[in-house]
Amino acid sequence: MKRKLLNLAVIVIAFGSFQSLSAQSRTRNAAPAPSGLLASLPESDAVVQVKLRQLLNESLPRIFANNPARLSEINTSIETFKTRTGLDPRMFEQVALGARFSFPSEGVTKVQTVALANGAFSPAALMAAAKVAPNGSYREEKYQGKTIYVFKLDQYVRVLGLFDFRIDELSVAPLDANVLALGDATGVRAAIDAARSRKRVNADLIALASRDPNAVVGFGANVTEQLIKNLDINAPIAADLSTLRQVYGSVGTTETDLQLFLAARALNADAARNLGDTLEGLKQLGGLFVGRMSGAKGVLAKSALANMTIVTAANELQIRTAVPQQDIGPLMGN
Repeated sequence: MKRKLLNLAVIVIAFGSFQSLSAQSRTRNAAPAPSGLLASLPESDAVVQVKLRQLLNESLPRIFANNPARLSEINTSIETFKTRTGLDPRMFEQVALGARFSFPSEGVTKVQTVALANGAFSPAALMAAAKVAPNGSYREEKYQGKTIYVFKLDQYVRVLGLFDFRIDELSVAPLDANVLALGDATGVRAAIDAARSRKRVNADLIALASRDPNAVVGFGANVTEQLIKNLDINAPIAADLSTLRQVYGSVGTTETDLQLFLAARALNADAARNLGDTLEGLKQLGGLFVGRMSGAKGVLAKSALANMTIVTAANELQIRTAVPQQDIGPLMGN
């Protein structure tokens, strides 16, 4: 369970970190990012929105400007995915992710995820990829009048050329001319049902994920005691976290910095204050360990810790930090 949650977190953080090197700066009067894609997700416990085209076309070339070999590796992984599925991630404008948590037994958490991507894609390219797929590695399913293309990958897929994730089967279904659903079969079917019903859900989470209209990445999630319990973390910290009911945040950029914002809503003001005190203590303790770190990780960690602020307002805890973009490149292999 922890691995699945970590996988989702890594993808989100990776998207945000790469986008920090975008040439564009944030301005307070920028037009808000459309939330229509988030509104099309099926009922979820967590939602994430990412500006994917900027990430792939602007950020990655910038972050790896001094490492053409790594950039070539990333582009190769994208081309491999395109060949296997007929989908070119560079053609999508935005991606919305939805995650649903279930607890089938004590200590076990299952995560069902689905992604919606809007932009340009070709159903003909999907069919072409299917025709050249090895025998037994592709099939079609019909559901509610839609065609679901199922690719049996049975392999580790390299996300952005950096992170490997195991994917057994990838289900893909066009919802309309501009939106594609991707994920496991159950998640894709749920997305089809949501598109048919036109009933908008996740309003609270969408509002949280969209709090900063200038953010490159925004997210919001509901938190339950069972979810925290299954994380199997230090008991005193788990006790503080068990009072949380929602978390949200964003990743954005200025001309020079990557800015991270994380907020947690607790049951009441006392719970938020207790959690804030715990984090302040961990911050001070972290200073001792960070001081011993060397290399690119040490530089980045020291910067993040030095710029970190922890503020409690009513029942909400807010954490902000910023790191120079120039400190991120070396850590990512630059």
